[in-house]
Amino acid sequence: MKQKPDMNFWGLWNLSFGFFGVQIAYALQSANISRIFSTLGADPHTLNYFWVLPPLMGILVQPIIGSLSDKTWCKFGRRIPYLFIGATLAVLVMCLLPNAGSLGLGVSSVMTFGLLSLMFLDTSINMAMQPFKMLVGDMVNEKQKGLAYSIQSFLCNAGSVVGFIFPFFFTLIGIANTAAPGVVPDSVIWSFYMGAAILILCVIYTTLKVKEWNPQVYAEYNGAPAASEGKDEGSANWITLLKNAPKTFWHVGLVQFFCWASMLYMWTYTNGAIASTCWNVDMLDPHATSTEAYQVAGNWVGILYAVQAMGSVVWAMVLPQFKNRKMGYALSLLLGGIGFALVPFIANQYLQFAAFLLIGCAWAAMLAMPFTFVTNALQGYGHMGAYLGLFNGTICVPQIVAALVGGYLLTMVGSDQSNMMIVAGVLMALGALSVTIIKEK
Repeated sequence: MKQKPDMNFWGLWNLSFGFFGVQIAYALQSANISRIFSTLGADPHTLNYFWVLPPLMGILVQPIIGSLSDKTWCKFGRRIPYLFIGATLAVLVMCLLPNAGSLGLGVSSVMTFGLLSLMFLDTSINMAMQPFKMLVGDMVNEKQKGLAYSIQSFLCNAGSVVGFIFPFFFTLIGIANTAAPGVVPDSVIWSFYMGAAILILCVIYTTLKVKEWNPQVYAEYNGAPAASEGKDEGSANWITLLKNAPKTFWHVGLVQFFCWASMLYMWTYTNGAIASTCWNVDMLDPHATSTEAYQVAGNWVGILYAVQAMGSVVWAMVLPQFKNRKMGYALSLLLGGIGFALVPFIANQYLQFAAFLLIGCAWAAMLAMPFTFVTNALQGYGHMGAYLGLFNGTICVPQIVAALVGGYLLTMVGSDQSNMMIVAGVLMALGALSVTIIKEK
């Protein structure tokens, strides 16, 4: 098996640039789904159930995309066709979802329309996101893989910043941030429109700039039989692949369980937590989401998420300096746990920046470290796309579990959404502790 050649910086950059646009879409979804469905009339104790769909679609879609792309060889590439189709579908749904409350439908019909739109949005985002991870696994050598995932992490966080601040920005330039009860404000609607436009432009750029290897060249560098020889790399079934997965796959998966459950609670309850903590909104009032204070808090959550992403960008540059990657991973998660725990105790909206900068440290590690450990452990196993698709289960399953029990936990902590930030902090700290069991290749 030949050693993969070094790529220059811009080659690595182009490989992941489309991730910038995909992450804008993902940021808009993660920052605004609770806000949108709360505005449409969802009860806080059932809000968690809306968050089952995104990870559920991820766990279904990403392994399929991984396996199918392992077996796909065409003139447009191996992974890129799935990227382009997913992005196109995401653009269409992004123009529909925020308009759910503007169609003159009843509450139940609005919720159904919103849920279906969310399902298709997350399906398409997952379809567009997975190929970027697989492109790095396919074409980047072990020496440069850490740098490649760091670039991907930077672009991911830069896209997040843009997506998070869109509602605040559009409100600042005069677009309405309030609307009739049950209707999503124009500031959010236009944010989704702009995100859709940027997404398709970024994906077109990647499609034009990246040329994937043909089957013969791929086989030379990855040690897998070329499709033209009649032995496709994706022939093994998922159960067999999981049985043969290296221990590192499962050890990192345990860390992922705690971390992604923690992040799910952040995305679900931060809007309510910040509204009550910093704007004194009574979130038990059924009309709370129609108030100007709640919508202003919703914009500010985008700013806090942007601060988190910027902190993540900075921390992503620090992480490679740790000689002991496990120590860097664990420390990052512990800092994130402290950040979550601080949120309910900070009444000043600007001082919340400190908490979300710490959360950003955990996010940087979650984006880069797991794939570095796992792709290194998978070297020589083949089926890279299928394995990374299956590894996405360690992101999706914890979110599904957390979403299903979130309403019960909210009741246990007094129905105060800010207390769910403490729950998130404890989970992240458990993730940091779990790093100790990982054995590096």
